[in-house]
Amino acid sequence: MFHPNAYLKNVRNVRCGLVARTKILSFLDNQYCTTRELVNKSDLSYNVVIYHLRLLCHDDIVVHKGGRRYVWLSTGVGQTRLV
Repeated sequence: MFHPNAYLKNVRNVRCGLVARTKILSFLDNQYCTTRELVNKSDLSYNVVIYHLRLLCHDDIVVHKGGRRYVWLSTGVGQTRLV
């Protein structure tokens, strides 16, 4: 089961990308995280995390705050999980 916001409009939604974005979004749903924290928690490489965060940022699903050290936040835009 993938996170509803893992599906993006302007990219080809392949399985490995959906898995990576689901891991990232599952952490950002509960709290804000730095890029390095996301890398450590998700067991994805730094480049993969940055790539998918930029895709999610482009679709306004996540935003970053801060100066040199970004803190990533979920915006709440998009589909929500049905419980």
